[in-house]
Amino acid sequence: LGKDAAGLSASAIGRLKDGWQDDHGQWQKRDLSAKRYVYVWADGIHLQARLEDEKQCPARGLPSGRILVIIGATPEGKKELVGFTDGARESAHDWRELLLDLKRRGLDAQPELMIADGALGFWKAAGEVWPKTREQRCWVHKTANVLNRLPKSLQGKAKRALQKIWMAETRKDAEAAFD
Repeated sequence: LGKDAAGLSASAIGRLKDGWQDDHGQWQKRDLSAKRYVYVWADGIHLQARLEDEKQCPARGLPSGRILVIIGATPEGKKELVGFTDGARESAHDWRELLLDLKRRGLDAQPELMIADGALGFWKAAGEVWPKTREQRCWVHKTANVLNRLPKSLQGKAKRALQKIWMAETRKDAEAAFD
């Protein structure tokens, strides 16, 4: 914003921050009993920026390096941010706390399918909280993992081949692309 940000004094920023914290607090406590998500995506987002010493961040209410995010798709196909929290890492404990918080607020219906990367913490926690929900590895993450193992000269061709599989209209088409 810099020097051209008229009206944004330290006190104005403080007032804005307080209002946003109140809004966030209400959002984090909202009732989810009327919600149903058929698909759920989970991911841990690593924050590169370090504004303060990492050990001080959680005590000051700042993200500690990772944000754990849950996005859901309603039966109508609308995607919604369901919940998020900060976590020191993507441990089963941190994911379990987030998922149990969603259940405590009324999200009782298990999704049909959950999609996530290869982080074992989420899968362990989700299996405990939603034992009947089917699991699927995220194709975007899986594709990135495969491409990272290949020489640069093969990555373009491999990426196109993998996309033909996961973007296929039917299982039969996916199996044909795989062959």
